[in-house]
Amino acid sequence: MVAENRFRLLNTEREVSAAEDWNRDSWERLWLYNLHYFDDLVADGAERRVHWHRNLIGRWISENPPARGVGWEPYPTSLRIVNWVKWSWRGHALDEPGVHSLAIQARWLDRRLEFHLLGNHLWANAKALVFAGAFFDGFEPDRWLQRGLELIRRELAEQILPDGAHFELSPMYHAIVLEDLLDLAQLAKIAPGLIPAPDAERFRALAGRMLEWLVSMTHPDGEPAFFNDTAIGVAPSLSELTDYAIRLGILPPPDELAALRLLPDSGYARLDAGTASLIADVGRIGPDYLPGHAHADCLSFELSINGRRVLVNAGISTYEMGEERQWQRGTAAHNTVVVDEADSSEVWSGFRVARRARPLEAACAREGNTLLLKAAHTGYRRLPGRVCHRRRWALSAAQLVVSDFLTGHFDHAVARFRLHPDFNLTARSDRDGRIQGPGISVTWRASGPVRVVDETWHPGFNRSLPCQVIELPLTEATSELLLNWE
Repeated sequence: MVAENRFRLLNTEREVSAAEDWNRDSWERLWLYNLHYFDDLVADGAERRVHWHRNLIGRWISENPPARGVGWEPYPTSLRIVNWVKWSWRGHALDEPGVHSLAIQARWLDRRLEFHLLGNHLWANAKALVFAGAFFDGFEPDRWLQRGLELIRRELAEQILPDGAHFELSPMYHAIVLEDLLDLAQLAKIAPGLIPAPDAERFRALAGRMLEWLVSMTHPDGEPAFFNDTAIGVAPSLSELTDYAIRLGILPPPDELAALRLLPDSGYARLDAGTASLIADVGRIGPDYLPGHAHADCLSFELSINGRRVLVNAGISTYEMGEERQWQRGTAAHNTVVVDEADSSEVWSGFRVARRARPLEAACAREGNTLLLKAAHTGYRRLPGRVCHRRRWALSAAQLVVSDFLTGHFDHAVARFRLHPDFNLTARSDRDGRIQGPGISVTWRASGPVRVVDETWHPGFNRSLPCQVIELPLTEATSELLLNWE
């Protein structure tokens, strides 16, 4: 909240002064969802806005009658229940209308759990039932608590992979679910006896494993790599989550992790050499039955040098269905190879995927001072030429070589490499030149003539920054890009 009735959500600021503003058709649905979350009740500096918050809760109750509007959908209801409970427990007791409304919301949610969506939605529903059950006394709240815990147990087994990743394979949603898990661990501490001890221990153990996975998926700038639906400023950062875990007595990941990490269950890899960090997608797009946040990004990667992102995937700026959402999920928005202008997985609508790329042959090794990673995928085998894409990365302290190989028949294929907006490419010829940015100079050399196109990078919702993309054709089914830096 930036004023009593004004909100800055998803990088867009709006006035919410009339009852109809809670459900305006002309405003993005995700923005309205965020409006109904009430996240500002537990945001930084919230103590300075308590009077605003109390008035806002009263407004919401009077202007959002039960079962009417966006705010009563199960997902925003779930997040709002948790935030109202947290706010009350932090010393801002809800008044009688607030308590009454909270009970109605919990009862409404209990009858509308999102089993049809599963994933992070059902998880959020379960967490809200646990918090509502802990807040109230009585037979019905006890049932909410037990039902929520049963769902949490089931979904932890389903949604948290053995390598610590959240199964939707988005670093952003992973961080959101990790914060939820830390909240449950804290609830077990402040309300002893409500959460069984084995559950509390499981929350803490899984949180540690999830933190370590997030370390591998975070750039040196402290923000997540852009794979699947991921943006900056939506989920807590790695440092914030680590601080939260430490306050709960959960040991953080070790300061030094292996320089070469292949995460077998989630299908990501990280290579660290000198000041360079490379994060690559060498796995599947996500669970077969839940591809809503998946992108066609197989064998894409991001690169940081000296703490700065140099090569980046395009990111996301919208969940609204349309050409922009379709493009941002497509293969051309990622640092990988596009064959005959097709996506490696058939993303469609806003949150759908048809035929999907399957990973092959992911492996890593060390040769002297060079870290090697190789992988392949089947996404283009559905094309008439039955194409298979193989990629090899070789990273050392001052060099990266990316080699691509195609088998099968195709008309046109191009490897795309997107530069962060802070970097600009200059060409000495159509096969070599220099990439320069703040304090970093990289020479590049390509196996064939490249084309540089102007496109965009999207670090967050409703944000778009100009950037350059290197396009390197695969002549005779191969290509190689070599980068050197000091």
